[in-house]
Amino acid sequence: MLNDEVKLIKNCLRRNPESQRYLYEKYKVMWFMICLRYGRNKEEAEDMLQEGLISIFKDLKQYDAKKAAFSTWSSKVMVNAALQNLRKWKKLDFHEDVGGYTNLIMDQEDAYDKLGAKELTAIVQKLPNGYRVVFNLYVIEGYKHKEIAEMLNISENTSKSQLRKAKSMLRDQLEHIIQYK
Repeated sequence: MLNDEVKLIKNCLRRNPESQRYLYEKYKVMWFMICLRYGRNKEEAEDMLQEGLISIFKDLKQYDAKKAAFSTWSSKVMVNAALQNLRKWKKLDFHEDVGGYTNLIMDQEDAYDKLGAKELTAIVQKLPNGYRVVFNLYVIEGYKHKEIAEMLNISENTSKSQLRKAKSMLRDQLEHIIQYK
């Protein structure tokens, strides 16, 4: 399997259109889901995906199969493209304060049982940009606050604060939705 992927990538580097199309088809859902997490809507996510695809195919020669799986490498490229898109349109604001959200206690397993991935993605998309980006980078992508701070040019405390506020807002939204299911 790994050999097949290395061969596929080599063919992509030779600009073989069939290999490029196959690689896109193989990962398009994963890449689009990443973009949906960072974008506010489908259109924004599509723009991010387009920028990410350009970066992936432009930087494909930098991929090293010995260091990481292609899915891991391409996911990082896609996350960076999403962040670049947000920066380009000045949509990263870490000073938004929605205020009034407290840590609400709820049974998370119950919440997830009642909600599908589509609904959860829609809830995350509604978070203010700064909250959403830090939440995705920390919870979904697995970055540490120090790394997030460096990536976004913010302090570690800002990253922690944004994450805390994002989680609080998400708990509030989930509790509200679950009450009406």
